[in-house]
Amino acid sequence: MQIETLIKDCEKELSAQFAAREEIAYKNQVKVMEAFRKNKIALRHFVGTSGYGYGDEGRDTLNALFADIFGAEAALVSPNIVSGTHALTIALFGLLQSGDTLFSVSGDPYDTLREVISGKGIGSLADYGIAFKKCDLKGGKFDFEAIRQGLKDPTVKVVFIQRSRGYEWRDALSQKQIREACEFVRSCGFQGCIFTDNCYGEFVEDTEPTENGVDVAVGSLIKNAGGGIAPTGGYVVGKKEYIDRIAGRLTAPSIGAEVGSYAYGYQYFYEGVFMAPHVVCQALKGGLLIGACLEKLGFETSPSVTAMPCDITRAIRFNSAKELIGFIQAVQEASPVDSFVTLEPWDMPGYREQVIMAAGTFVQGASIELSADAPIKEPYIAYFQGGLTYEHCKYALTRILRKLCG
Repeated sequence: MQIETLIKDCEKELSAQFAAREEIAYKNQVKVMEAFRKNKIALRHFVGTSGYGYGDEGRDTLNALFADIFGAEAALVSPNIVSGTHALTIALFGLLQSGDTLFSVSGDPYDTLREVISGKGIGSLADYGIAFKKCDLKGGKFDFEAIRQGLKDPTVKVVFIQRSRGYEWRDALSQKQIREACEFVRSCGFQGCIFTDNCYGEFVEDTEPTENGVDVAVGSLIKNAGGGIAPTGGYVVGKKEYIDRIAGRLTAPSIGAEVGSYAYGYQYFYEGVFMAPHVVCQALKGGLLIGACLEKLGFETSPSVTAMPCDITRAIRFNSAKELIGFIQAVQEASPVDSFVTLEPWDMPGYREQVIMAAGTFVQGASIELSADAPIKEPYIAYFQGGLTYEHCKYALTRILRKLCG
């Protein structure tokens, strides 16, 4: 079958899924716009500050804006948060003390967080006497009996949920699943903090974890919530008592969120979250199209294109390392930046195996932009995400298909 015919056929078959994604994008755009109106966003909020940043109206209003968008009491949004892992780290250190236990109810956390939790001699949670335990998902769903047993430990102070799949072959967790988990955890008498790693999931559905029982949700601004425009940064949203404690870890306990300047101004952070519902929709539609075409060629993808995705990542299982590397290289060749670079696997900081990563992006490492990565290990699974425009995803798909069909 010709590539152009394959793509057109898949687009027709995906029309209902595309329409559903566009409806969710509209609902999220309404939510964002109402938050902009409520907070009376004006040009003065884009102006940068220096030094301590006392009275930084742009910073403080950006926090209020995110809190409203995510249905939370408070938010901490800062360009001084350098990544999603950094946001998760300051949040966990703000919430946990020596003798406490962090309990993951979604299995192992993402690779870059494992050293934060259990590394030795590097200032990890473990180094500060904070324990970690987990229960795995069962068939991609929460194991409620294992959760019940785990919560019998009185030292558990934070229940951790990772929404996205990480480097695992499972679907991302839906808002419905997260809501059910939160209700179950509370029914067990747990009074502590329910915490969600929200990376890759913002604006994919029409509600967020903090609207479904989660106390604190964390993410990166160079993923969904930055709309492909934010140049750096991360966010933490949730209950005010928890956000205040976390702000003390970003700066210092005595000053919290009252300081923190950014001389370059805040326009791109405001503009990014404004664009985010549309950009996320573009990425999801692109991921669906790529998944549909590859499934027709015999490759297995997760989630299946017959299911509605719950984050922007699509996993694709290949038959060999060579095939996987070829796919990642094709994504790089279809990128607007560094398209001429030939990628090779390398020892990437924070990962156990060699990783190959396609990220020819305007913002370095921005996975809301067209990108793909994979650890070089069996089974050979690539993780594809992002795409600022559907048209770019479609263009990349033509190059991927040429490479695979060869």
